Amino acid sequence: MELKFKHLATPRAAGVAGVVFAVLTAAAIVLVRLALPDGGDGVTLDAGQRNGIRTALELVPFSGIAFLWFMGALREQAARAEDRFVATVFLGSGLVFVATLFGAAAAAGTVLGESQQGPSFGSHFAYALLTTYAMRMAAVFIIATSTIGRRRGILPRPLVVIGYLAGLTLLVAGTGLPWSELVFPAWALLLSLNILWGRHSAGAPPAAPA
Repeated sequence: MELKFKHLATPRAAGVAGVVFAVLTAAAIVLVRLALPDGGDGVTLDAGQRNGIRTALELVPFSGIAFLWFMGALREQAARAEDRFVATVFLGSGLVFVATLFGAAAAAGTVLGESQQGPSFGSHFAYALLTTYAMRMAAVFIIATSTIGRRRGILPRPLVVIGYLAGLTLLVAGTGLPWSELVFPAWALLLSLNILWGRHSAGAPPAAPA
């Protein structure tokens, strides 16, 4: 079952932006995780780790822009006829997620200007923003999107179930589950590929009659 959108241009934009967001965010999370394992406790940053953090910080702004485009395109199609409560939660959680993601990136950037000896306030602050706050807002966004998709029948049932499971995972067990931050970009990638596949199927010419 594919997504059933009335207009094809906006779903394509949502799908492409979602893929870009998922890839850039996952890459940034992996780079920061490798450079600052366990929040940076007892870590002496070498040149490679610092370069990894710098690369992640370069990716985050583009990731945030792609997510805003992704969210806006989804809202144009999926949230237009939704009740105000769910639509407000959808929009608010997405905006707060981007704000906390940028805050976490800014905090991680302070590590580059600090001493290389041991843990730092910047690394702990970045991890707290990312794992405790940004991922909680990501969980709310996933649940709100899945709810809209279920109510309007524009998301296949398996994807709705996966969305609820991903949202609950980030909401309940996010901080205690290593690498759980990758759940959000993985869900966004899955949703985006489904959108693009739905558009491709919708645009395919009908089969010739036998």
